[in-house]
Amino acid sequence: MMGRGLREPDHSKELRTRHTGPTSSQRDRGAALYLAISGAFPAAVARRGGARRHPFTSLAPPTGAPLTRLAIKKRASGSDAGHPRPSRTGRGAWRPRSKAAERGARAGASSAAMEKARPLWDNPLQFVFACISYAVGLGNVWRFPYLCQMYGGGSFLVPYLIMLIVEGMPLLYLELAVGQRMRQGSIGAWRTISPYLSGVGVASVVVSFFLSMYYNVINAWGFWYLFHSFQDPLPWSVCPLNGNRTGYDEECEAASSTQYFWYRKTLNISPSIQENGVVQWEPALCLILAWLLVYLCILRGTESTGKVVYFTASLPYCVLFIYLIRGLTLHGATNGLAYMFTPKMEQLANPKAWINAATQIFFSLGLGFGSLIAFASYNEPSNNCQKHAIIVSLINSSTSIFASIVTFSIYGFKATFNYETCLNKVILLLTNSFDLEDGFVTASNLEQVKGYLASAYPSKYSEVFLQMKNCSLESELSTAVQGTGLAFIVYSEAIKNMEVSQLWSVLYFFMLLMLGMGSMLGNTAAILTPLTDSKVISSRLPKEAISGLLCLVSCAIGMVFTMESGNYWFDIFNDYAATLSLLLIVLVETLAVCYLYGLRRFESDLKAMTGRTLNWYWKIMWAGVSPLLIISLFVFYLSDYILSEALQYQAWDASQGQLVTKNYPPHALAVIGLLVASSIMCIPLVALGMFIMRRLRRADTASVA
Repeated sequence: MMGRGLREPDHSKELRTRHTGPTSSQRDRGAALYLAISGAFPAAVARRGGARRHPFTSLAPPTGAPLTRLAIKKRASGSDAGHPRPSRTGRGAWRPRSKAAERGARAGASSAAMEKARPLWDNPLQFVFACISYAVGLGNVWRFPYLCQMYGGGSFLVPYLIMLIVEGMPLLYLELAVGQRMRQGSIGAWRTISPYLSGVGVASVVVSFFLSMYYNVINAWGFWYLFHSFQDPLPWSVCPLNGNRTGYDEECEAASSTQYFWYRKTLNISPSIQENGVVQWEPALCLILAWLLVYLCILRGTESTGKVVYFTASLPYCVLFIYLIRGLTLHGATNGLAYMFTPKMEQLANPKAWINAATQIFFSLGLGFGSLIAFASYNEPSNNCQKHAIIVSLINSSTSIFASIVTFSIYGFKATFNYETCLNKVILLLTNSFDLEDGFVTASNLEQVKGYLASAYPSKYSEVFLQMKNCSLESELSTAVQGTGLAFIVYSEAIKNMEVSQLWSVLYFFMLLMLGMGSMLGNTAAILTPLTDSKVISSRLPKEAISGLLCLVSCAIGMVFTMESGNYWFDIFNDYAATLSLLLIVLVETLAVCYLYGLRRFESDLKAMTGRTLNWYWKIMWAGVSPLLIISLFVFYLSDYILSEALQYQAWDASQGQLVTKNYPPHALAVIGLLVASSIMCIPLVALGMFIMRRLRRADTASVA
């Protein structure tokens, strides 16, 4: 579509022009055209004359013979772009070019048309909102609080903030700068730096596709819980009756009402991954609804996405703020906040605390997926992407801390509620067993009464002691849960005990939907931008059709996650589809910019774009610190996979009402291997394919000569 309407130059006749010297208007027009051509085809202009010129600094009109009207016309049509200046065989005559040269000219012209037609964000704020909506996701709500809980509460903030400075900000700025400089999606951006790096962009698209397939299932579960939040009482607040209606369901009594609603009513989970079961039609309908909503948001590209991100980025903060006010007023909230902010300094000597801090920063910002490159490619070249990288990274980390305050206030309420419930059960047991007066035993004198009864009635107390639970507020607070367990079990358990629980449930699951949808917009942009940048695809299909096909295919494959074994496959994709792949992708990106494209050259590009000199801090991080850190993370995860005796997963045991550990079967291990290899191998395979193609072209050229 972009190259349509361009005519082939006619070389059958010798073209002659009498050169009498250019007028001032001709010189101005020639300089303007050269500037336009050099902006659209920096690589082609650099090749003109044999010497490689810098795409930004070499913006002056070429020296030599002045441009004639014919030369100006040829350059404006793009027929002379990307080729050395032909030598004259006569006065005003040009030497005919080869067919390969003509194909290059048409490709250059189509690139120019695509560059001119590229959409832009309405304003820089829209771009910042898009990045925030993408980066601030469910991991800020359910992963970061878990890490604080596991690795020393407030002391975990020390490695987290250090990793933000040495890893998060530099790598985020790098991806935004690459996207804004190259003005293409991930595949085109890295192909521009070097054709051998096209596989880096392909790997990013593959990983984003894997992520889109399973990530939207979380939004489907969010819809499911949101619809059930309008019931009174909430369906996960009480256990259902058994078939004979003589008591509660045994599985629910063995677990809890919130666990039963999640594992049985929502997932209808099978005992193991080997028992696939059938597709659950209710979650399947919710998944279709989730993909329909995504399609409506990405239908018109940046035109529609740019409007949606205002809501997906801002509304979660409104809900979090409301929850913060409510959480701080809950009974026991201070217990949770004290647990979070009390530092355990010994955890600073734990290497896993630092590794998990670096991992959280890395994945929370969404590095390596290609989404940030895609978003930045729609910026004006003069946009201050350095400032935006700092803003987005600081807002992302601040949101994690802010969400943790909300989470731990609710944690404290839940833990205090469970602790006091446990104490009341013990008090009731002692009162009934020893015929004590009501109100005699209280929470304040419980330990004294227990000591008295143990000494006065040792035999009877030993019998009752076996029925007493060990109540501990500390153990309740230290119970660490992450992922879907935190989002759909722990939060729902706390919500059911709040007043006006339906309201808080609707607000919470609406917030989850906004966070999930914001991340999905970034994931789909990482896939759609390279597809729409491709002339082969965009010339045959409109943008709406490409978006529709992506959503349709992803939804069809995502039906696997609505089967009875779907949650086990969800965990496989969540654990193995992106970890090693993204680390390798970002490592290659950093090394390619610093050592293949050239850090000085990239610095000049940024200065030409934004007018600002690159600070020494960014150079040190890009050239040394950040790559070494990524290599360390890659080695750690690779050794962890290799040294582990067997990969295991958590399966739901209905009879015990709890999760049990099982080994993955061979076919699941094969899928894990394919997930990791399918994205990682894109990098060397595409480079090898490009090498072979170039050798074949050279051989063909040599044979023709």
